[in-house]
Amino acid sequence: MKKANPFPYTHDNKRYHTYTYAMRMKYQSKVYKVGLDAGFSCPNRDGTCAHGGCIFCSSSGSGDQILNHPDLNLQINAAIEQLSEKWPSAKQIAYFQSYTNTYASLRDLQNLYTPFFMDSRFVALDIATRPDCLEPEKLAYFKAMMVHKDLMLEIGLQSIHSKTALWMNRGHDLEVFDDAVSRCKQAGIPICIHIINGFPDETRQEMLETVDYVAALEPDMVKLHMLHILEESRLGHIYQNNPFPLLTQKEYVELIVDQLELLPPTTIIARLTGDGPKNDTIAPKWTLNKKAVLNEIDQLMAKRDTFQGRRFIRKQTIIK
Repeated sequence: MKKANPFPYTHDNKRYHTYTYAMRMKYQSKVYKVGLDAGFSCPNRDGTCAHGGCIFCSSSGSGDQILNHPDLNLQINAAIEQLSEKWPSAKQIAYFQSYTNTYASLRDLQNLYTPFFMDSRFVALDIATRPDCLEPEKLAYFKAMMVHKDLMLEIGLQSIHSKTALWMNRGHDLEVFDDAVSRCKQAGIPICIHIINGFPDETRQEMLETVDYVAALEPDMVKLHMLHILEESRLGHIYQNNPFPLLTQKEYVELIVDQLELLPPTTIIARLTGDGPKNDTIAPKWTLNKKAVLNEIDQLMAKRDTFQGRRFIRKQTIIK
């Protein structure tokens, strides 16, 4: 008798719960994100908690692919014009990507986001932010607005280890992250947690510990990244003067498969690898071939006959 497949997301021909599959099931259509720069800054750039920003962050605040123009409508039109050629019948999500998109007064956030919650061009909003910029009144506003449109809050964790937080100049500790996640869950606001692999002072075991910690939270979505060395970043200047070892593609792929086994099978995997701007990426160069990395992940999962959640064990939730 053929053994039943314990993994439920085979319709996307993957052994993990892909973002593409999840969005197609939710909206009955292909969905793409319209990346936006709304002109925010970060509290670890302007001196509120630190200066200079996270060590790996580029001058564009992770919005390297966005049209460099302050007018949001021009950004939207340019992105939709480009992406609609590839996916003419797809639906759009407004993705506030650059810097910390809740780092402003409640009134300023209401003035910015309320029109987007009413905008028929978008099926949802996706807002990237930091856990130290999610005050209770802001979460109350977002909770109220979710009657109009779906929302996802993307929260950068990167690592649970305090030595790494100091090294990257994150500007907050794990307690701040825990508190923000707890309050998002209480408000019923979906969250996506960002994790970065390959920090120079972290062992493979420590990277697995970060994912194991996140798995216990059972987040709606996660993004897994490789540490990029971008020329226009503080880390880029450090690396060029004093290079340090980085994960190889093989090491990264093996690590990702181990991490996928630890994550809950219901958590959506929004990203397994990233590709920085070609002309700005110093290292590792293998990240520029995103398709090859994803293919190797698929191949290794098939070779191991494994799947997302294979080693996931529901624990007493860390955050209550």
